[in-house]
Amino acid sequence: MFIRAIIIVIFLFAGYMYGIKYEAVNTGLIAGLLFGLIAVFVESKFKKVPFGSVLGGLLGLSTGLIFANLLLFPLRYVIDAEVRALYFFVFNAIFGYGGFFAGLYKGKNLSIPAIIRLFKGHEAEEDLKILDTSVIIDGRIAGIIETGFMEGIFIIPQFILQELQYIADSPDPMRRTKGRRGLDILHRMQKMPNIKVKIVEEDFPKIKEVDAKLIALARLISAKIITNDLNLSKIAELQEVAVLNINEISNVLKPVVLPGESLNLFIVKEGKEHNQGITYLDDGTMVVIEGGRRFIGKTIEIVVTSVLQTTAGRMIFAKPKEEE
Repeated sequence: MFIRAIIIVIFLFAGYMYGIKYEAVNTGLIAGLLFGLIAVFVESKFKKVPFGSVLGGLLGLSTGLIFANLLLFPLRYVIDAEVRALYFFVFNAIFGYGGFFAGLYKGKNLSIPAIIRLFKGHEAEEDLKILDTSVIIDGRIAGIIETGFMEGIFIIPQFILQELQYIADSPDPMRRTKGRRGLDILHRMQKMPNIKVKIVEEDFPKIKEVDAKLIALARLISAKIITNDLNLSKIAELQEVAVLNINEISNVLKPVVLPGESLNLFIVKEGKEHNQGITYLDDGTMVVIEGGRRFIGKTIEIVVTSVLQTTAGRMIFAKPKEEE
């Protein structure tokens, strides 16, 4: 708010100075206030527009004006001055306007790092996704890709490969198994025909944390991060980096169960509380059945009474149909 007030004061001062020069102080102040308010309005609107769109719009506008003037250059010495001025105005307006909005729309993913990469000779690529260590070890990403729900170019940074190798060489048998499974998942992905797996050498020596390196790389190449790490997701979103969390996808794809709905389920075991029975849906969701202890080992019809959604997952409470 303070900066906007300064902008209006500057425009008022400029209007005042022009008013003194042309002996029309009141008119100068009114014009300065008007232009100041316009500048503040434009500034507030452009704050909501991505930087890439603004940059693309300016590049599109410049390209449109240059193209318009190149087209009109041969006519400079052919048509009259008055007609030439009209042609120049029309062509500049059409091509400049069109170029600005084309750049505004196409430049959503444009960034300074992306432009630098183009000047360095790197190919401009779209739909880039960087894989985190957690999502590689998890393994579900390979199944999602095989079903065709996810396409594009999958980026594996060299520092992620080093972390996987370190886990695969761990003296802990569990960590070693996870690391080797992650390497097997990458080999499996490389053989899939509908995607491209690309290993990149970009590293950030001054950054020590792997998560911070992932975010820096995603900003550099305008890519999304695929992860299972909730903390990484939150930090990346704070820095305006797009994140795809496999756990969130899994939760969204779970079947919807509503209170009052009937299900036929096999009671697996006894619950923690008295007289409870426990069973599970096909997706692994736990179902707690009040009064279901006596039906352990049997398939019965139950009625859902409530559904509890927590950060750890979903839990369903029910009771036998015969008690309705």
